[in-house]
Amino acid sequence: MGASTGIKVGVVGSFGSATEVVDMAVAAEEHGWDGFFSWDGMSIMEVDTFDPWAILAATAVRTERITLGAMVFALPRRKPWEVVRQALTVDHLSAGRLVLPVGVGVLDDGGFSAVPDQPQALRDRAEQLDDALAFLDRAWTGDRFAFSGARLETGEMQFLPRPVERPAVGHHVPVWPVGVWDADRPPLRSLDRTLRHDGIVVQLKGERGFDVPTPDDVSALVTWLTSRRTELGLDARPFDVVLQGELPTDRSAAQDQLAGLADAGATWWVESRWNPETATPQSLLDAIHQGPPRP
Repeated sequence: MGASTGIKVGVVGSFGSATEVVDMAVAAEEHGWDGFFSWDGMSIMEVDTFDPWAILAATAVRTERITLGAMVFALPRRKPWEVVRQALTVDHLSAGRLVLPVGVGVLDDGGFSAVPDQPQALRDRAEQLDDALAFLDRAWTGDRFAFSGARLETGEMQFLPRPVERPAVGHHVPVWPVGVWDADRPPLRSLDRTLRHDGIVVQLKGERGFDVPTPDDVSALVTWLTSRRTELGLDARPFDVVLQGELPTDRSAAQDQLAGLADAGATWWVESRWNPETATPQSLLDAIHQGPPRP
């Protein structure tokens, strides 16, 4: 983590049939993108929506190089033992190319708001997310374990095989929690959650929550994270700073924006287009065919 002249660039297959989305992943690999991402929605927006794990499994067997994931997995409404098994399957099908961007989820999704026993308060969802992440950490070891957390308790389980071995992190699927950034009052709980794992999917706080972070935002965040990682003794671990949003359509402007973000310390950009009226399957595929606008 730190200032860099390079940045990896991924893309979300936002909309299309299941076959079209998998074809987008294949095209992304062919045209030089570094990552391809599905998304995790149960009942949200009036669009065709597919299970991210099925999409990622199909993508894993049709690609060889690109990183795979979903923006983002809403762990509080998923059973963590099922997530472990799904993740291990995709991880092995892809030969270790899976990453897990994760968050508390949004109440716009009926998977939360329409189900009475689902956690809905932010604090409850955050506690359930922390339990799920701790459960995943134990599961990757391959050892038998029982689990007791703030909101989750299980008897003994064991998960084999272990994740595919990766350089620097070993048998472990990288996890990128969403982390909220506010330069004036850094939210310690949210940021420390990311530092216990492998990266941060950056979200600005409050009214700027849907804004793309600027280079100044990223630089301030990276400076804070670097200091905090040293304080916690975590500075030797690899750590990604992941941004998502929609780049300018002008390729030169997009390249300049990515260059500024990379120099500030961002390690990933995920092109995420969420307007179904403009992000049609054909427009997404056309953008993918142009290749990533590398700085």
